[in-house]
Amino acid sequence: MIKLVNVSKEYIIDSEYTFYALKKASLEIKEKEFVSIMGPSGSGKSTLMHIVGLLDKPTTGKVYVDNKEISRISDDDLSKLRNEFVGFVFQQFNLINKLTVLENVMLPSIYCRKELDFDPNDRAESILNDFGLSEKRNSYPNKLSGGQQQRVAITRALMMKPKLILADEPTGNLDSKTGHEIMMLLEKLNKEEKITVVLVTHEKDIAVYAKRIINIKDGEII
Repeated sequence: MIKLVNVSKEYIIDSEYTFYALKKASLEIKEKEFVSIMGPSGSGKSTLMHIVGLLDKPTTGKVYVDNKEISRISDDDLSKLRNEFVGFVFQQFNLINKLTVLENVMLPSIYCRKELDFDPNDRAESILNDFGLSEKRNSYPNKLSGGQQQRVAITRALMMKPKLILADEPTGNLDSKTGHEIMMLLEKLNKEEKITVVLVTHEKDIAVYAKRIINIKDGEII
């Protein structure tokens, strides 16, 4: 599904110092897997997440998506692929307070550049119903609890029928009980809907929901 081969990401600081955020990382994430990327702050896990999630390109090395090498494609093509292939769930929820819950969930369809094979409103309504959020469809995010906001964020991530859900510290702003409820929801999506899930976290009790844990330290997969 996604494969990285000797991927490095470097940044030039003050025109003289090179900082390696990622060093010759190689990994493969297979379809229907549930994988955790785990490491302390500054370990390179965010950089690795950005490359796996098609948010950034490596300085060197190759990235394959469904056996197609995409490391050097244009930014526009990368954006199109990302919108169709990946659904994102963030620690900060990233919902737009001026939009209703329903409008937030439908948002990814607005940026889609291909003809959709579904009605965006119908699909959003259906997902909200599946997640027990139908009654909140016309509410605004700032009127919801943290757990409800994260569930809305997950429904938004599912809007474009992605093959991959990338969850970046999805429990970071939640209490322990609600955090585990969100993790059980992601686990259910992986098991029942067969969606590949990649979780980025620094918490061991959250990482263990995955079937495989990838540890990273000082920019290197260990």
